[in-house]
Amino acid sequence: MIRTILVSVTALAVLAMGAFAVYAYSPEIEAISADSVQEFDTASVERGRVLAAAGYCATCHTAQGGEPWAGNYPMETGFGTLYSTNITPDPEFGIGDWSAEAFRRAMHEGVDREGKHLFPAFPYNHFTLMSDQDVDDIYAYIMSEVPPVQSTQKENELPFPLDQRFLQAGWKLLFVDSGKYETDTSQSDEWNRGAYLVEGVAHCGACHTPRNALGAEIDSASFDGAAIDRWIAPALNEKNNAAIRWTAQDYSEYLKAGGTRAHGIAAGPMGPVVHAGIRELSDSDLQAIGIYLAEQAGVPASAEDTAGIIAASLAKGKPQKTYRQDQGERLYLTACASCHYNGEQIELGRPDLGVNSATRLDEPDNLIHVILDGVGNEEGLPGIVMPGFRNALDDQEVASIAAYLRRSRTDKQEWSDLSDAVSAIRAH
Repeated sequence: MIRTILVSVTALAVLAMGAFAVYAYSPEIEAISADSVQEFDTASVERGRVLAAAGYCATCHTAQGGEPWAGNYPMETGFGTLYSTNITPDPEFGIGDWSAEAFRRAMHEGVDREGKHLFPAFPYNHFTLMSDQDVDDIYAYIMSEVPPVQSTQKENELPFPLDQRFLQAGWKLLFVDSGKYETDTSQSDEWNRGAYLVEGVAHCGACHTPRNALGAEIDSASFDGAAIDRWIAPALNEKNNAAIRWTAQDYSEYLKAGGTRAHGIAAGPMGPVVHAGIRELSDSDLQAIGIYLAEQAGVPASAEDTAGIIAASLAKGKPQKTYRQDQGERLYLTACASCHYNGEQIELGRPDLGVNSATRLDEPDNLIHVILDGVGNEEGLPGIVMPGFRNALDDQEVASIAAYLRRSRTDKQEWSDLSDAVSAIRAH
């Protein structure tokens, strides 16, 4: 009897493995030759340039100090480090021998030209929503305008069996809903355009949504905020803890200019999203994104509420005669207040730290990053920079500034182990 059961279980296991192998199999798509690459319409190439910028493709496919689009950008995951690939039109090292069909399959299904499954660090779970025309336009831009680069691909640093690509087929079966964006007829055209861009090419949820133990975005926690590259991507829904609610105009302005008066500037991983990418979209597209995101965040505060919040925060920021009693306040007043304190209004590019999201997040990471390394010309708003204090303040001093701001300027619970957090961030 036991032997019969074992035989049956083994047979079922073999059958299941065979079925999975059939499911996981994707045929190789024939390579194209250099002389068969088609001529592309100028308008298609330009649309592709804008869409590639909106998806900040070059950011993730360019290593620090490396050739643009040539790959080897390291992406740290909870399972090991993945290196992005060369997607220049070089036929040997890049995708120069890929047809439009092969490129479309990679974007929509996460399978490369040779039939290998791609790791989900490449956000095909978002790109699957894109139309064939938009994907073809990006292909046209890459094949026409991106210079080919010969480069040696770094090996991914994943342990066995996670390095086996065929297993990604099972991951997709569990976590990926393939298929193009479907219009919500109950919403406006602008809302649908914003949803298409946010959920598709811009793949905002890839950074702003927490992931489960297997590295998949948690659908029930969409836009709840998440850790990314030792920064915190804030929530984009009603869980956002900004003192002043984001409006559709705020989002549009932030993505166009790199900052707003009430919400600070785009720094850290968000810097290149704006400055090397999404700002290339048309004003109407940015407005559509703002409309969609504002709905995710809920109804914004009224103008009267906003004015009251700002007035109260400015009043709290007024220097007190007793400032010498608290090291954090003393350091803030000598190193920070000359730019960040204004008794009458919030200056654009010089955020009030009582309403800025960095002081109100559950983790202090973003505030610590900016105190240590400042904000350069390539981030934030044009012409406005902030010096870093990495070499001027020690861990305890940075921690004391962060603790003072959290305690005195917000109604949030105080952060714990701040010195350790500063030390950890300083080390990277």
